[in-house]
Amino acid sequence: MNLRRVDVVYALLLDEETNRILMVLNKNSTWSLPGGAVEAGETLKEATIREVKEETGYDITVGDIVALNEAFIDGNHVFFITFHGLITQRPKEIPRDENIIKVEWVNVEEADRFMPYHPDGISKLLKNSGAKYVIQK
Repeated sequence: MNLRRVDVVYALLLDEETNRILMVLNKNSTWSLPGGAVEAGETLKEATIREVKEETGYDITVGDIVALNEAFIDGNHVFFITFHGLITQRPKEIPRDENIIKVEWVNVEEADRFMPYHPDGISKLLKNSGAKYVIQK
């Protein structure tokens, strides 16, 4: 069986003042961190920055990788790469995205419940310094 490789990136964004995580409610009624599929020619970091901007309007910088998950979904071998992110600019208005029902800041306990594929929870990822990400030249 030939599976197609798909890379999906996410940003873990914490508002330290409120201790809330930025999440999106997707059209399929599942919650996730903001992010999406990497396009041809993009680095993982470029895709993360673009996807967060498209879905939420937030400008971010991207740090270390805090989680790497993989799954076999609909004939695809999917790698989910989650980066620590830092907000550099907040939007005046959240953009409308056809795949997103709403963008919301949720408390860490809710984020843990919404993200069962991180068995130790989002709260553990926040404490994880992560793995370095380097683009070799």
